[in-house]
Amino acid sequence: MAKKFYVIWVGREPGIYSDWPTAQKQIMKFSGAKYKSFPSKAEAEAAFAGGTVSSDANLSAPPVKTDIVIYCDGGCDPNPGKAGSGVAVYQNDQLSQLWYGMFNPNGTNNTAELNALYYSLRLAQHAINQGLTAQILCDSMYSIQCIRDWAAGWERNGWKKKTGEIKNLDIIKQAYALYNQIKDKVLLSHVKAHAGTEGNELADRMTMVAVQRKDTNWVKYEKEASGGFDIPALLKLRAG
Repeated sequence: MAKKFYVIWVGREPGIYSDWPTAQKQIMKFSGAKYKSFPSKAEAEAAFAGGTVSSDANLSAPPVKTDIVIYCDGGCDPNPGKAGSGVAVYQNDQLSQLWYGMFNPNGTNNTAELNALYYSLRLAQHAINQGLTAQILCDSMYSIQCIRDWAAGWERNGWKKKTGEIKNLDIIKQAYALYNQIKDKVLLSHVKAHAGTEGNELADRMTMVAVQRKDTNWVKYEKEASGGFDIPALLKLRAG
């Protein structure tokens, strides 16, 4: 495996790290961590020296090892149109739960993504209350930034912004309030969409299950008779 270098812009000790375990310690359970891997030391040094967080920060680093890893996604076809949300939950590296729901016949992709992130925060809170560590991986930078980066300022300004209306404000308020309760105990990161990451792909398939079944509430996807999931079959379902 080619050696990588890890830039930590925002973490316990910002800097450049040559091994992932050491870099991971700087971001684990650190709210708002910003980091990215680079194939060479020169590129890492240039990125860090520039002082500007990469627009795709958090995309290239390996996933942080936690007890629970939650992938969330929202889908809409067309946009706006029939929308649904999906979640895939892994415990100790094994797929343990799949969820789908929040069907809206006239929804938007952004609202579906936010609904999925909010439910993931609820699942993470439940895990944390059980003494487990949790990570949420979301492929919507819009949703992540709404909750992690922008909502605090909007709240200070009376939930207003200079450029106009804050869309999806109700779900943003709910998700932000929940995130504030657990932000020091959960890692919220971005995962690239449709890049072959199993958890992201399964969450995506659940969005279309929600659209197909028209479930407006969250529903746990049924396991096989054996008690597990047929992952290859699930991945062959309609993609969002």
